[in-house]
Amino acid sequence: MKLVWPSAKLLQAAAGASLRTYHRITHSVLPLLLEQYTKHTQSSQRRTILEMLLGFLELQQKWGHVEEDESTLLSLQGPVCSVVFSALLDSSVQLQLVGIKALTVLGSLQGFLSSSDLELVVDHLIRLALHEEDSQSSEAAMEVAGSLAPTYPKVFSGHMVPRLEKELQSGPPLRCVSSSEREESYHNCHSLQQRCLQALAAVSTHTSIVKETVPILLQHLQKVLKGTEAKNTQDMISVCQSLHRVALQCQQDAEGCWYFHQTVVPCLLAMAVQAAMPESTHTLPGKALLEEEVLAAMIPVISAATTHLSPELAAQSVSHVVPLFLKGDVSFLPQNSFPCSFQPFGDGECLEAQRRLVALLMAFVCSLPRDVAIPQQEWLLRELLALSCSCNCPFTATTAAKCFAGLVNKHPAGQQLDEILQLAVNRMEPSLAEGPRRTQALTLLLWVTKALVLRYHPLSSCLTDKLLGLLGDTELGPATADGFSLLMAESPDVLHKGCHADVRIMFRQRFFTDNVPKLVQGFHGAGPDVKANYLKGLSHVLNHLPKPVLVTELPTLLSLLLEALSCSDRVVQLSTLSCLHPLLLEAPQIMSLHVDTLVTKFLNLTSSPTMAVRIAALRCAHALTSLPTTVLLPYKGRVIRALAKPLDDKKRLVRKEAVAARGEWFLLGSPGR
Repeated sequence: MKLVWPSAKLLQAAAGASLRTYHRITHSVLPLLLEQYTKHTQSSQRRTILEMLLGFLELQQKWGHVEEDESTLLSLQGPVCSVVFSALLDSSVQLQLVGIKALTVLGSLQGFLSSSDLELVVDHLIRLALHEEDSQSSEAAMEVAGSLAPTYPKVFSGHMVPRLEKELQSGPPLRCVSSSEREESYHNCHSLQQRCLQALAAVSTHTSIVKETVPILLQHLQKVLKGTEAKNTQDMISVCQSLHRVALQCQQDAEGCWYFHQTVVPCLLAMAVQAAMPESTHTLPGKALLEEEVLAAMIPVISAATTHLSPELAAQSVSHVVPLFLKGDVSFLPQNSFPCSFQPFGDGECLEAQRRLVALLMAFVCSLPRDVAIPQQEWLLRELLALSCSCNCPFTATTAAKCFAGLVNKHPAGQQLDEILQLAVNRMEPSLAEGPRRTQALTLLLWVTKALVLRYHPLSSCLTDKLLGLLGDTELGPATADGFSLLMAESPDVLHKGCHADVRIMFRQRFFTDNVPKLVQGFHGAGPDVKANYLKGLSHVLNHLPKPVLVTELPTLLSLLLEALSCSDRVVQLSTLSCLHPLLLEAPQIMSLHVDTLVTKFLNLTSSPTMAVRIAALRCAHALTSLPTTVLLPYKGRVIRALAKPLDDKKRLVRKEAVAARGEWFLLGSPGR
């Protein structure tokens, strides 16, 4: 057994040289491997043999389909399938995983699996996906189902999908002896349903299967919506996550993408509108669907269903969705009989629930291709602007601001854009100066600034200057400083290339060049109570800057970064440490000039009350060992003594970093280092 691995690897290398050598070698080796698998009973030995067998199976893929009388593999079809299926039934997870991987290869070999073998494959995949305790095997089985489904769509739609649907619909046993048994029964049933949802999504990799699984998922979502259990929120999120996976898998197929969009998007909007009706908001199901977590889970579903639409189909869809929000036109929604009108931009506290659905509008309109015209866009922009500034609900105000920013980013340059931007500035300035809605105005300012910074709009510098001025505000300063992270980071739902936003190359470098000198100047001129805001803003900008750019600017900024480490704000400390860590590895010569200060600062922060800061400081102390050894040796004893304390930290992750850092410092200066 010790020589099986190297011997098989040599034989595989030879078999990969040509089709002729493959036939000659597999003719001798495959029967021998099958015999050895049967002979050995230990799972570890069987795993090694099966991995070698898998290597030869993968070589068959390299040479493609061969004539039946030439292929040794076809003559061994029965024994090979028997070995793979036995591995799937083994108690060893590692052997199961190799067997699952082998299924993918067998399924890709044309004509190798018979119809009865395929049904057995589906049986094994269902058992592993739904009932295997180990999550690795379960997830691997779902992945294999997804990879085989496009090759055998009829088998999976005819055998796997109906069984998954049946399992999804089954509930816990009605009779349970005790409350503990009842609780365990419900837990097991809930876990099984979660796996069913994941498996239905995983197998939806062919349009014909998608047309069967999507209605099942939507039907289950409606069933959960009508339920009264406390776990409904998590169940809704799980269904949305499965729908999101299906949407992503449909994006490269035009037919599947359009089917998913025209089936799922109207259905989700109809359920949301129904839940937002005044008479249903007092019930638990209505509240569950309108919760921020559920709406946040629906956003990527609608976005993924929209981004890959053709311009013609996207225009067809937008002609229905925008009038729904502006005019309350529900005619295109399924089950469109609602007790009252839908007016998300209307006035009145009773419409607060409807306003929350602007999040779904954002997911749709901000994911459209740039060349798709949005009907009544100016009207829509004005409504979004008003809502973002006047709404008391932070979630609604933020989503309205993001939707406004997403549309502004794609809006063609010209007088109309200039007018709407001027209207936004006129609306924001008085709200930022004073009043109860300063936070909403700041949120809008940040998102509009980001939208303009990404596309290099001339007004972006003016809005950025407003943000720099707000860093000196005692009330809004900290939130404004955090907003610089928003300006520089990739946004997950709007204003990124995946949703067709106008994102210019090197916008971060340009923002750095234009604004970091102003941040530094503002820091030096600021009062002691707001200095931390400038440091926090600077650290956010530097953290998102490409490291080669940062290294070139390091000499002028390092003193300020070192000063930031003395700031009491843990966010500033953490951002600065994460900024310094790669610089220690990439610019050791420059950093070594400040080694005394760095050692002192890092060691002090290893005693921080915040765990994340302690971990980051220890990682930086570890990274210090990349500096020249001659510079570090005078500090070796001091650092080793100081790092003894975090070895006893109450948090395991801190102790782990302390062990790694202290070990490197012990080895500093050793021969061969």
